Amino acid sequence: MKLQQACLALALCGSSTVNGFSSQHGRMVMPSSLSTTARFSAVVEEVTTNGATTELKMPTAWECDEEAECVEVPACNEEECRTTLDVRIHGKWYDLSGWRKAHPAGPHWIDWYDGRDATEVMDAFHSARGREMYKRLPASAPNTAAVLEASVAPYSQTELNFRKLRDQLEADGWWDRDFVHEGTLLAIWASLVVGAGLTVDSAPPLSTFLLGLAMTNAGWLGHDYIHGVDKFCNVMRPFAAVAAGLGPTWWSDKHNKHHALTNEMGVDEDIATDPFLFAWAPDPEHDSPLRKIQHLIFYIPFSFLFALWRVDTLQVAVNSVEQKRPDAKNELWFLLAHYAILLTFFPFQVWVPAVFLSGFMSALIVTPTHQSEEFFKEYQPDWVTAQFQSTRNAVTTNPFSEWLWGGMQYQLEHHLFPSMPRSKYPLLRPILQKFAEENNVPGGYRESGEFEILYMNWDLYRKVAEADPVPGAPYSRGNGQLGAIDMQGGVAAGGVGLGKLM
Repeated sequence: MKLQQACLALALCGSSTVNGFSSQHGRMVMPSSLSTTARFSAVVEEVTTNGATTELKMPTAWECDEEAECVEVPACNEEECRTTLDVRIHGKWYDLSGWRKAHPAGPHWIDWYDGRDATEVMDAFHSARGREMYKRLPASAPNTAAVLEASVAPYSQTELNFRKLRDQLEADGWWDRDFVHEGTLLAIWASLVVGAGLTVDSAPPLSTFLLGLAMTNAGWLGHDYIHGVDKFCNVMRPFAAVAAGLGPTWWSDKHNKHHALTNEMGVDEDIATDPFLFAWAPDPEHDSPLRKIQHLIFYIPFSFLFALWRVDTLQVAVNSVEQKRPDAKNELWFLLAHYAILLTFFPFQVWVPAVFLSGFMSALIVTPTHQSEEFFKEYQPDWVTAQFQSTRNAVTTNPFSEWLWGGMQYQLEHHLFPSMPRSKYPLLRPILQKFAEENNVPGGYRESGEFEILYMNWDLYRKVAEADPVPGAPYSRGNGQLGAIDMQGGVAAGGVGLGKLM
């Protein structure tokens, strides 16, 4: 047997089942198939003729540019041979080892899907142009592709039906943007900023309140534009940095990972909020005295959310400049412009409380739509079903709430179609309800009233506070999973904010 074939066979010994981890609500996600990840080395091949070795064939690898144009290069230097990095997209395996450095969103995204399927993530996050570019990338070696295909979960009927639904929605124009709606939202934001500026001397508390609403609204608008893949969103991408002090690069790294690997314990940063808030009873090694009172003090870490995001943004922006990531210098200038405007027009006693008020409102919105649902101990190969299982919508009760939630009340619609304009989500709701019913999605289409879902989130914190620690419970920043937070070297590695000191 050739050495490469032996390496491929040996790699399969690391197969592990996909397990679920129950939340405090007692839900358990049971495995349905195997999931493996593997990285295979390019090795020197022995070439034989009539049973005798005649020569050594030196291995080659790929080098790609930003247009996904690739050329073959030697795989080995004097010290080592480059490994392949194989990802399945729409049933075909691609070797992305030469593309990872050229990937505009960074190489870490490619690494997380080594040996995995990335079809839904590819479709969800990329423009039509991007979804054509990947087809130019080199195919994986046939023997590597065969081994990997046998080791990963086959596509579920739910996934296949979802792709048909997506194709139909695209054909029907669901990604066409309603500019009247966009203009209305921007006008509301501008009115809040102007109102805060006009009342900064005469009514500082009112100015703080209006500025806090403006910051929250700016966050949701920036969130829309960073997710978007049309020309309008490309132009508006810096809005989050200028209006909210949140960098697109930081947002993309953190938030898109949450979308791709929702509620995966140790991987999804949005549920790694300990030591201040625990979404499940931890291992004693990772416990904190604060857990026992978290349901009584939750509003304090909630209020720090926006401040923490701002600090993380600046850290990522500086690192991105040092790493020469695309558009990093411009992004840093936009952030500096935000603080120049903020410090020029608003005194400390107005804008600082506004940051904490905005953090509290944002946390009340972003936290309950996932933490009330299933958590996953392992990677979930059926991305579509996992989104239904890990997401609950909020049904708002009045126009102000409908605006304040910023589209996040339609969390499932957003998670399945993150680049779709949020104005389409209310009309998409009955379509997804029907899809869940027709495909027998576990738990179906989940939604609760806006106040009920807030109570569910608080009740989770209470139950976890009262629970005993669980030896062996997954660590919120990684249990060896591919893409674990502590492995990626990001701002969340090692703890959240002051948690790194505890």
